[in-house]
Amino acid sequence: MSYMVGFGSNYVQQPHHRGASIESIKKKPEPVTCKGGFDQYFNKNQPNPNVLYGAVVGGPDENDGYTDSRSNFQQAEPATVNTAPLVGVLARLA
Repeated sequence: MSYMVGFGSNYVQQPHHRGASIESIKKKPEPVTCKGGFDQYFNKNQPNPNVLYGAVVGGPDENDGYTDSRSNFQQAEPATVNTAPLVGVLARLA
């Protein structure tokens, strides 16, 4: 499994990210409330409608296990602390 969203054929489908888990305003122009976002989108067990290409999630636990679920923020949260080392290495190679 790839922990970089959009990389490879088997990557994280449900990163814990509000913008990725709610449909685009172009597809659904009606406003989404905080509670409505949780009920309609966050708690849905489906891939996010918006792919966060290049985002790196927290990754596996100490037993090399990973649960692809938005509510599993410890593993599914994309953050700069996860991406920064990769960007640094790639910048050095460039």
